[in-house]
Amino acid sequence: MRILAFESSAKAASVAILSDGKLLGEYFQNSGQTHSRTLMKMAQDLIDNCDLTAEDIDAVACAAGPGSFTGIRIGVAAAKGFAWGRELPLYGVSTLSSMAHNAGSFQGIVCCAMDARRSQVYNALFQAKDGGLTRLCEDRAISVEELDADLANYDQPILLVGDGAELCKTLLHVPTSLAPEQLRHQTAAGVALEAAIDIQAGKPGDGAALIPNYLRLSQAERERLAREENQKGD
Repeated sequence: MRILAFESSAKAASVAILSDGKLLGEYFQNSGQTHSRTLMKMAQDLIDNCDLTAEDIDAVACAAGPGSFTGIRIGVAAAKGFAWGRELPLYGVSTLSSMAHNAGSFQGIVCCAMDARRSQVYNALFQAKDGGLTRLCEDRAISVEELDADLANYDQPILLVGDGAELCKTLLHVPTSLAPEQLRHQTAAGVALEAAIDIQAGKPGDGAALIPNYLRLSQAERERLAREENQKGD
């Protein structure tokens, strides 16, 4: 089973190919270039340099959120386009659970954090033990203050991962450690590993049903609702 995975939920973009649990290759770029410019080119180059063709791919996976609204849409669209043209199963997985795989060898609490702005982070917590990960809470958008209070309940080492890790390290009061730079960012390899778990569990890869999970409304939607509320009050 060869899985082609896309990750574009934040500033960095990456693609990876996982073959029967073995990472054949991964391209990662954190240059700030737009994902619409880089993502599909990275995927094609990776397939070519692994001496594969598109016909050798058995399934597609992508980070379905949370994260950057535009970035997620680009990644989901790229994955859907690749899967639809070849009638392949498509798996959308949590950005947060995917990045937790970066810290699989850690013993303690893995705190996945992405900067959600508006004084919030996208967050999920995982118990890492003996190479395995157990989810402790659902994906959520919360304030750093709320996260600080939640983490105070755990008497274990806490490792911060994700593009919001440095922000949390600065603002949290509970003792934490930062994952090394090379393990901190969300990656397509983590997306592929998370999708492999879904495949092994027998979950269907229904690309038509895949929708991004933003966790909260976009700024445009918030502004529209505010206008509607103001009009009601007039």
